[in-house]
Amino acid sequence: MSRIGKSPISVPEGVTVTVDNNVITVKGKLGELSQEITSNITVKQEEGQVVVERAGDSKEERAKHGLYRSLINNMIIGVSAGFTKELELVGVGYRASNQGQKLDLALGFSHNIVFELAPEIKVETISEKGKNPIVKLTSHDKQLVGHVAAKIRSFRKPEPYKGKGVKFVGEQLRRKAGKSA
Repeated sequence: MSRIGKSPISVPEGVTVTVDNNVITVKGKLGELSQEITSNITVKQEEGQVVVERAGDSKEERAKHGLYRSLINNMIIGVSAGFTKELELVGVGYRASNQGQKLDLALGFSHNIVFELAPEIKVETISEKGKNPIVKLTSHDKQLVGHVAAKIRSFRKPEPYKGKGVKFVGEQLRRKAGKSA
């Protein structure tokens, strides 16, 4: 039995979970998310909890059991609290600014990168004197926030010698010694 899959998910106040023909819809104060699940996984609601069960014991069913439980849990957390990713721009002259849903990044290339964000994502840029600029992404969809943050990071990945580039706040980088070492 999957240890993750068999644990129940508690549903907080203000969040409604509906199951209809293998489609789970979760509504909350921050938005609405839906997820389609396979037919051999069943989702039941009982007294403020959601329980994910599987029909058999095949390898595919065992793998999907924990997966769908985690996806449903992330949906419930997302519509009630939301998810945030912060990116730090490390480097001389690296800047970030935003106008609405357009993120303008100066990352040392000959031109600025203008990145159009999805309407579900709220973006905020923080630029303080003497500190590296920070791009803060917030949304109710964990997959979307992670995907957009990884895309922004891919524009200029941190290099191992000086650590310049776009990195997640709190990310530990593998550093290398230079030629002199």
